[in-house]
Amino acid sequence: MKLFTTALFFALTNLVYGQSEFTVDNFSPDYYGKISISDTSEVFSKGWIAIYEKKTNKQIIKLVSEELALSLHNGKAIANIKSLPYGEQSLILYDDFNFDNRKDFAIEDGQNSSYHLPSFRIYLASANGFDFNKSFTRLAQEYTGMFAVDHSEKKILTMAKSGCCYHEFSEFIVENNKPRAIKIITEEQDLPFDIYSEQTWNGKTMVKKTTRTIDIEQEGIEVILSFIVPENGKKIILYNINDRTLNYALVRKDSTVEFFFPMETVYKNPDFRFDSSATNLSVTFTNKTATYKIYERPNKLGAEIKVDNKIYNLIGDNKAKTGSLRELLKVQLDNVVYR
Repeated sequence: MKLFTTALFFALTNLVYGQSEFTVDNFSPDYYGKISISDTSEVFSKGWIAIYEKKTNKQIIKLVSEELALSLHNGKAIANIKSLPYGEQSLILYDDFNFDNRKDFAIEDGQNSSYHLPSFRIYLASANGFDFNKSFTRLAQEYTGMFAVDHSEKKILTMAKSGCCYHEFSEFIVENNKPRAIKIITEEQDLPFDIYSEQTWNGKTMVKKTTRTIDIEQEGIEVILSFIVPENGKKIILYNINDRTLNYALVRKDSTVEFFFPMETVYKNPDFRFDSSATNLSVTFTNKTATYKIYERPNKLGAEIKVDNKIYNLIGDNKAKTGSLRELLKVQLDNVVYR
């Protein structure tokens, strides 16, 4: 009677908490997996994953985790589902990750990648079975979920992000059984800029190229003064961000930003000086190499740039200007000295 009561207790415990074990047998003629979940009613639950040889039933890999995320299909656990970056990712992935024509294992070890997404440990096929690989595992731990595999190009692809406004896309090749980055693309928003950066491997080092464009239609941006310089077709823009700071940008014909000021968003000292009179308005600022003066006079405006005691005068198209430096008389900005 006591034995029966004990068995009934464990049976009811498993029923209440949903503890279950699943066999996964859809991915290989040589191997199968087992997954044990403490509580199938929870999205994340303690459990373990093991891989076995079919011929011998020998266990070759086992991982215990505090936080597994198992999705069932008609009550079954399925391997090799990989909907990237945010969709379902099976707890067992069986694929050739290092392009040596032998399939490897990726076993989920928790939700340790960015944004609490699945993370995996990578075991590469070898002459002795399957060996844990730290370099490949890093790619399945430090990015957004599991990495993608492009067999036709023999590349591994990863994605990372931070909030709404930063995304990173990387390409890796495999050299000496280790992934090497050959391209890293970042897309970032930093009001009012859209920043695109690309690093590419030239055989010796990563070469970086950054392109910055400006969107003055964004909320919080107010143009103080903008005008075209007919001599080179570039546009000079002075703008206000959230009624707090004055900023300057020089924009090329192709809409990319050639130069902007201030370079930093943390203001320790005033960046600009605003001088006003009845007929003469100007804004002046200085960086490490030059002094810039944006001026507005009756029927004339432009920019004077002083470099090494030489002054370059960029005359603007007064007929096509937008705004006026007089707008600065209406607002007190944190990084402007008014005179």
